[in-house]
Amino acid sequence: MHARTRIAAALVAVAVGALTITACDTGNTVVDKPKEHAAAKADSGKDAKKGKSSDAAKVGDTLTLKGFEKGSQLDVTVVKVVDPGKPADEFTEPDAGKRFVGVQFQLVNTGKAVYSDSPSNGAQVADSEGQQFDSTFADITAGPSMSSSLKLKPDAKGLSWIVFEVPKASKLDAVQFTMDSGFADQTGEWKLK
Repeated sequence: MHARTRIAAALVAVAVGALTITACDTGNTVVDKPKEHAAAKADSGKDAKKGKSSDAAKVGDTLTLKGFEKGSQLDVTVVKVVDPGKPADEFTEPDAGKRFVGVQFQLVNTGKAVYSDSPSNGAQVADSEGQQFDSTFADITAGPSMSSSLKLKPDAKGLSWIVFEVPKASKLDAVQFTMDSGFADQTGEWKLK
């Protein structure tokens, strides 16, 4: 009788351990290797001619990111960065000691599921000190802001700006984008230097 109890307790311990390991391993990854054809187009220097693809993504490169939902996938491109971004009207100004930075994203739904999200929730910029900054609600003269409820059927694309408010002294180092309002397991990262 005691042997059965010990075996049952051991099985429960193994099951709990497996669940704990599974729960702790969320699979979060940073994707920074551009798609082959996109990297060659974006890099007009000699590295593109050599076919060098080990470099981290930069402005102009496309990263493929997956969301939580089965069949949820985007090709995300950081098209342009405007730093500083000029406010679109006289009523919108960054706080004292800060500036607007605009990042133009192109999102192409390469998955089988409809993409429906607020892309600005999953976008951040980071400076050389490691500080990260979320998006803000502001319009800049560079172009229209990203919709707060973007819906893309498979093969559809969206092209718009996401605006960030950062300290004037910050030297921006990277742009990040994560599907599912920032909660998906894969985060795309583009270097700005």
